[in-house]
Amino acid sequence: MRKFVRANVAISEFLDRALPLRLRIDGDRIFATEIAPAWLVSDALVYDLGGGARPFVSLSEKRRLRLFVVGVDLDAQELSKAPRGLYDEEIEADLTSFEGRGNADIVICQATLEHVRDGEAALRGIASCVRPGGVVAIFSPSRNAVFARLNRALPEGVKRRLLFAIYPEKGKGHDGFPAFYDKCLPSDVETIARRNGLELVERRLFWKSSYFYFFVPAFLAWRIWLGVSALLLGKDAAETYAYVFRRKQ
Repeated sequence: MRKFVRANVAISEFLDRALPLRLRIDGDRIFATEIAPAWLVSDALVYDLGGGARPFVSLSEKRRLRLFVVGVDLDAQELSKAPRGLYDEEIEADLTSFEGRGNADIVICQATLEHVRDGEAALRGIASCVRPGGVVAIFSPSRNAVFARLNRALPEGVKRRLLFAIYPEKGKGHDGFPAFYDKCLPSDVETIARRNGLELVERRLFWKSSYFYFFVPAFLAWRIWLGVSALLLGKDAAETYAYVFRRKQ
């Protein structure tokens, strides 16, 4: 099974190289290494929303920049699994009903928005955390992504077994958690953010996800579908997206 998957992934990646670079960018990696870190400054108050056991900021980076990090997660046990000393404050809360203090310099929400049942309430909670002039950095898959459609259609147990059988490494992140993709379209996020006093600073759309590389026919069908969807839906056809918003003064 592993040899079959590796061979198909290699062929899919070879075929992918024929596409323009902008269609081959891994959004999750770019968000983690370029987009959000660009806003981390010395002595900043950082809210990590949904990071749980895997905080966005490393302990060494926190110490280097003298950050104060507040971890907010639905599960206190997940927060407790984070590296010791990384969170200066831990808050067990449902993001859809959370009311922040409006004091964060930067709020980071990576691959969490798709896991909440009420996307609008969650975005309202996110906006409540940041101070005027502060920024919010969000990364999320889109509701229209093919893998998101399958995620919603398949029974939870079935999709978990399939996912971890093909990609065992996915069990280390958020991929195994139930996902609902409520208000998880770029157009939804922009509209709700604007209603909650957030101004758009940066939008990045990404057209790559790793889920279909394991089987070449599935990969080809996905790429064709993605191209057709992009013509019909524009930005809402993106696989994943990243946003930076600034709280209005």
